[in-house]
Amino acid sequence: MWKEIRDREVGKVQSNYFVNRIASDRISKIELSNNKDIVSPHKGAVNSLQVDLTEGRYLLSGASDASVAVYDVQRATDYEAGGLIAKHKSIFVVDKQHEHGHKYAITSAIWYPIDTGLFITGSYDHHINVWDTNTTQVIMNFKMPGKVYRTAMSTSATSHMLIAAGTEDVQVRLCDITSGAFVHTLSGHRDGVMTVEWSTSSEWVLVTGGCDGAIRFWDIRRAGCFLLLDQSQSQLGRRPPILKRSMATKDSTSKPYTKQRAAQRKLANGNGTKQSPIGKVPAKGSARQRLHPGMLSSHDRATAHYGAVTGLKITEDGMYLLSAGSDSRLRLWDVESGCNTLVNFETVRLQTSKPIQLATTQDSALAFVPCMRTVKAFDMWTGNTSVTFRGHYDCVNCCCFSLQDQELYTGGNDRQILVWSPSKLIPDEMNERPAEDQDNWSD
Repeated sequence: MWKEIRDREVGKVQSNYFVNRIASDRISKIELSNNKDIVSPHKGAVNSLQVDLTEGRYLLSGASDASVAVYDVQRATDYEAGGLIAKHKSIFVVDKQHEHGHKYAITSAIWYPIDTGLFITGSYDHHINVWDTNTTQVIMNFKMPGKVYRTAMSTSATSHMLIAAGTEDVQVRLCDITSGAFVHTLSGHRDGVMTVEWSTSSEWVLVTGGCDGAIRFWDIRRAGCFLLLDQSQSQLGRRPPILKRSMATKDSTSKPYTKQRAAQRKLANGNGTKQSPIGKVPAKGSARQRLHPGMLSSHDRATAHYGAVTGLKITEDGMYLLSAGSDSRLRLWDVESGCNTLVNFETVRLQTSKPIQLATTQDSALAFVPCMRTVKAFDMWTGNTSVTFRGHYDCVNCCCFSLQDQELYTGGNDRQILVWSPSKLIPDEMNERPAEDQDNWSD
């Protein structure tokens, strides 16, 4: 460790490499924390967890007793065992006794992406509430057509403030905070939408998973989905590097290809059939090959899972998508091609009656998946189980990974919120040197 610090100081090692190396070492040593405890005020199952994206300091939790709570995970409210165990009690709790609180279970609780002054909750009472954190008052309310399963906001959006909502209704609705109205509905699923996830590489792309087993990609600027994942379409191996792909594209656009395209244009302008623009129905011939895929969503029956899609998580670079289903399968998808990468994840048992919240590390090397009473950390590219976390007494519903502290937070039906943090390399008592060994610089 000290050698790496010295190499960084003299410029032999780049600072980003050093940071990534330290973060990877910390992640590899994650275990149930014995010096940090979240005191949960919930009297029901914890269904949702999220650490704010601005400071990485405040943890938001939502539970089935219609309560939502906020904790400061960096500053403890109390200490026990002679100061060795830090207790983090909730800063505030909003429950069903609140004037505008939810009446039934809260299934989703998320922070406003660029400010901790707002947070959003979705509930089985058919409502989505936007809360002012400072006053704990509802400043906006959206009435949904059914139970709210999941809500999401884009972390990269600069042009809109939309809340994507998946409910037991077949349509995905986009709620606008600025106007307080529904701005768009996305139609295509044949059953309720259990999970929604915004792309991390584009503020306009939304991914949804339904109870019909379908995973659909939407560009919210146009009608219809533009990609429907099919588990039967697959590709082996990871995507080639960008340099290789650019070279392959350059080779494919060589002179013979140009001549071929010129011949095709000549045929189209001559005695051949006139080509129709994409999205318009031709007068004759097969319309299916010429229509935009989104216009065929009601007819396409491809599925990504043999059951409901219960969880989605896009990698930080936006190139891959991890999905979980009620068929107890995990699948990794290449977003660009829409193919199943055939990563053989080890057999697991997943919940089937409710959505689960997945988490990944910053480099997307590990994926944290709730597997009944345990949480398993899978190697994203091999599918092997790296670590199995055991600590909950009932099924785990949600995982949240803190990129700043390399800590994992999990919540389950046992009403507990557990903290999994890197083990300390040097015990605290070893840091305290005897008085005779300390330097007295005043002499």
